[in-house]
This record gives sequence, structure tokens and C-alpha cells, in this order.
Amino acid sequence: MTESKRDALIAAAREAAAGAYAPYSNFHVGAALLMADGSVVTGANVENASYGLALCAETVAVAKILSTVEQGTLEAVAVTGGAPGAPGKGPTVTPCGRCRQILNEVAQLGRTDPVIWCDGQDGVLEMRLSELLPYAFGPANLD
Repeated sequence: MTESKRDALIAAAREAAAGAYAPYSNFHVGAALLMADGSVVTGANVENASYGLALCAETVAVAKILSTVEQGTLEAVAVTGGAPGAPGKGPTVTPCGRCRQILNEVAQLGRTDPVIWCDGQDGVLEMRLSELLPYAFGPANLD
């Protein structure tokens, strides 16, 4: 994957973070998912007064993918977060455990191991989903 694709996906994640609804944590997260056809699907975190009902940015983006007819193949993910108006300006944000599992669902459906770019003030952390979630459980385990 090229550096320009990485930078464009991180920019899309930062832009998505601006749409976060985070009145409780005041921590805005954006995610951008690159599909094999070149399309980019974004999501932002959505909080709820009942904290356990909050949705992570990655979950929102995956829900968009799985609710479409053309689900596609996941190639890459960019995640960023921080104070409102300042995504990527704080510590590096990685997908939480729940989001790792949710991303794994889409990856296994497309038989991919997408690259994950985690954005933060110290630069971009790059790894494969299999490194973030080794020995993952998914659709293949139910066959």
C-alpha cells in the first residue's frame, strides 16, 4: 500500500472524527475503511447517556458495509482520535477489543488481513489485523 493511500485514508478518518457525537467523553474518534474497489467507508463514535450503548467509529463504519448489498473486501483501516477538532494530535489510538473483533468479521468474509493504520501525535503505527487480534474467532470457526 502506498504512502499516499495511507495518508488519504488517515485524512478521511480525521474528517470522520469531526462528526462524532461524544458529549460524555469529549473524545472524538474517526475510522476510515478502504475497500478493494477503492471506496472508502467512514464512521465516527456515537455515545449514549447509557454508556454501554455507545458505538465506536469502527463499528459504525462496519455497520455501513454490512448493511449494503455490495459488501466488498476490506483492504485497510485508519483510526484516529482525540479532543474535538484535534484528531491525531494526542496519543496513538488503536481499535478497542470489540472493534478488533468487528473488523475481523469483515476481513474474514473477504478473506483478507487488512493493514491497520493507527494515527497519533508520535506518527502512524502500522500493523496487520492479525497482529492486533491473534487467534481471532470469526465466521470460519463456525463452518
